[in-house]
Amino acid sequence: MCAAIQSAYSVEGSGPPLILIHGIGASRHSWDGLIRELRGEFRCISYDLRGHGRSPQPSPPYTLEDLVDDLEALRRELGIERAHFAGHSLGGMVGPAYARRYPQHVLSLGLYSTAAFRTADDSAKVRGVVAAMRGKGIAPVLETLKERWFTPELAARSPDVVARRMQQVLDTDPQVFLSVFDIYAETEMAPWIGGIRQPSFVLTGENDAGCNPRLNREIAAAMPNAELVILPLLRHAILLEAAGAVAAPVRDFLRRHAGG
Repeated sequence: MCAAIQSAYSVEGSGPPLILIHGIGASRHSWDGLIRELRGEFRCISYDLRGHGRSPQPSPPYTLEDLVDDLEALRRELGIERAHFAGHSLGGMVGPAYARRYPQHVLSLGLYSTAAFRTADDSAKVRGVVAAMRGKGIAPVLETLKERWFTPELAARSPDVVARRMQQVLDTDPQVFLSVFDIYAETEMAPWIGGIRQPSFVLTGENDAGCNPRLNREIAAAMPNAELVILPLLRHAILLEAAGAVAAPVRDFLRRHAGG
């Protein structure tokens, strides 16, 4: 376990604080589209995970506990007593792990395009992707990730969005990328997620292969105070492809739980 870092972060808007946690090989700018939709009502705080964006890069490997430590250090730095937390993909694991350790600071949770209750086959598939990247290199496996992340329609309509996301992965230190992918592949929230009692919003894309509706239905069913929304047609990159479609149900949920 590494000492907590001082994360690079951005703050936009005013209102109840909402801390946003991005996924593997991404950055706080993954949230830009959603923040544009929410900053009129919420104080949106996005930050770069360790080894990503402009945050410091301790030597990997990293653990889920390291990422929780960094998030708590950010909360303390900002002087926020209680906030809404939402994460995408790996971030959707960091948020619940944070809520498990620091429930007193969590108003609500958003679990977007994340996974739990994986079967043995599900786990083998995600571990296979990591093994392929270690064996062949990250770049040769990116085409597989691109197909999992984006719909063909988005790839045809906005190839620049896809290209930027792929380049973002390539610009991430390979050892950092593989380390956080390991966290995503090896974390299983099923044994403990039912103990998280804060209002929670579970959301994924209908055609997200790795974080599919089957897994998200199980997540929502296990949590005592959770709501579930499945966005039609979308795959994994819901924040980049359809921020408006994400924002509508998220805004409704946050409004209903704005005061905790």
